[in-house]
Amino acid sequence: MRRGPFREGDRVQLTDPKGRPTTLTLRAGAMFHTHKGSFGHDALIGAPEGTVVETTGGVPYLALRPLLSDHVLSMPRGAAVIYPKDAAQIVTMADIYPGARVAEAGVGSGALTLSLLRAVGDSGSLLSIERREDFAAIARGNVETFFGGPHPAWRLEVGDLQEVLPTAVEPGTLDRLVLDMLAPWECLDAAAQALAPGGVLLAYVATTTQLSRFAEDAKDQGCWTEPSAWESLVRSWHLEGLSVRPDHRMVAHTGFLVTTRRMAPGVTAPIRRRRPAPGAYSEPVNDFEVAELAADVGEREVSAKKIRRVLRSQEAERERRAAREGDPQGGAGVLAADGETPPPSSAD
Repeated sequence: MRRGPFREGDRVQLTDPKGRPTTLTLRAGAMFHTHKGSFGHDALIGAPEGTVVETTGGVPYLALRPLLSDHVLSMPRGAAVIYPKDAAQIVTMADIYPGARVAEAGVGSGALTLSLLRAVGDSGSLLSIERREDFAAIARGNVETFFGGPHPAWRLEVGDLQEVLPTAVEPGTLDRLVLDMLAPWECLDAAAQALAPGGVLLAYVATTTQLSRFAEDAKDQGCWTEPSAWESLVRSWHLEGLSVRPDHRMVAHTGFLVTTRRMAPGVTAPIRRRRPAPGAYSEPVNDFEVAELAADVGEREVSAKKIRRVLRSQEAERERRAAREGDPQGGAGVLAADGETPPPSSAD
């Protein structure tokens, strides 16, 4: 339930007088401590949303349930997340609708997965494919924490899209496909096989090099419409009396979005008639290794210590949720790549 009075187990976002948010899970008898006093969780349990509670030091905190955008920015993460501004663009521009059959590759920490599941609803389906099992485990924990348990429309697979998608989806039955990976052009053949005519393929890339390579490879394949690409920049504003001005900081470039649609089988898209820019095709598109690209875009390896810490916190949250629901086994656990529940690993 995401309405009504606060209950034990609810996630609550506390905002201090300086606008700094803190997210916590309500537990009977627990305390929230700051350097300016504390208060008990019991002061919020049973209180209506929008309550203000004070610490023993007299500091007021506004208590509200976190929005989806708040949850994405505060949830445990292994890989970097797709920011809310881009997730909103993906849901709209890829036309993710209730009942749609959607697949995504490159789940990471599950930020985009939350938006996609909300969009397809219980009547749709979302297949999420992640190469790394540890990232998949983190994404599963974040999704189950946000929705209060497993989502009926969600299926999570560990593996490579080019191997998983042909076995998981019947040819020509997928409505939408979202790719968040270093080399999305490598998946064009699998995407063309899975998507229905008119289906939307959307790729999220970080650099112009990736953007150009994906667009040109899609054109060369001949079964896609003319790719369309853009980025979004979000600037917040300072509002105080007559002092209305842009904030000093903004969420600027995070990535490029590029979309194209599947043509009917055997049909080639008409060539867009336009005058090419000078030098547009003077050199062939560079070929490069994915590992080199990862270094060029500044992709950092997530430490094993951080992964273990995130997984432990999610397992503790899963056990608390299971205890509230009367499940002594602590929930379904995290599925391994073969679909079985692995034994718990010892903390390092």
